[in-house]
Amino acid sequence: MQVFDDHACALGEGPMWHPERGELFWFDILGKQMMSKGARRASWDFDEHVSACGWVDRDTLLMASSSGLWRFDIPTGDRDLVAALEADNPVTRSNDGRADPQGGFWIGTMGVQAEPFAGAIYRYFRGELRQLFDRITISNAICFAPDGRCAYFADTFSQKIQKVALDADGWPTGAPEVFVDLRKDGLNPDGAVVDAEGNLWNAQWGAGRVACYGPNGVFLHAIDVPARQASCPAFGGHDATTLFVTTAADGLDEAEGGKTFYGPAGTNGQREHRVIL
Repeated sequence: MQVFDDHACALGEGPMWHPERGELFWFDILGKQMMSKGARRASWDFDEHVSACGWVDRDTLLMASSSGLWRFDIPTGDRDLVAALEADNPVTRSNDGRADPQGGFWIGTMGVQAEPFAGAIYRYFRGELRQLFDRITISNAICFAPDGRCAYFADTFSQKIQKVALDADGWPTGAPEVFVDLRKDGLNPDGAVVDAEGNLWNAQWGAGRVACYGPNGVFLHAIDVPARQASCPAFGGHDATTLFVTTAADGLDEAEGGKTFYGPAGTNGQREHRVIL
């Protein structure tokens, strides 16, 4: 993989390729900043942690912060509150999030200091924000099968990626089950994305790699990332065959930590789904 952007994020997260703009958006959570890069580079600073987004239309994002989900206007930088998100809880902030095939947006929270079981995972869909799972320590790996019939998520602390069936509107049905158990390998699941074939690509914190697992949870292969703290992958480019990966510099002195990388995925990714407000 090569350097896509050399800004050293303290905690890079939430890469999202905007298919109508041809731009990658991503976040430095600890730096309270959102960035984008396509034909030009831009950045926005905030007074709270920001962590993930989905695209609504060419000029609008749904953006997650410590206090809420926001309608964000890209040309002006203005934002309007769509739904409060644990706004009365100073212990937590938003973390991993992604749009689902039905037009909803899943967002996880976690303790600012990774307080045990302080976080949760929510879904916003057509005006409703509903908590799906609670007692989450570090919410991660939120992604979806191409047919919209199942979702994946992880609590990094547990070292397991979970899978849950979805109904036709994208709401979970039944209890989650373990998709991949990484405890025996000592690996920590961070952000993830699913390609067009249904394979799950998971950034593994501390291992400097993105690992690919088949729809049955079997390990297929891994792509090395030139920074130990790989945090989240995303597919992008005009044909969704480029893999972007954010990383984190926090706590490290390595030269590449915190940079955002890209390279050929060797497969087709899913186009990022549009959020329906």
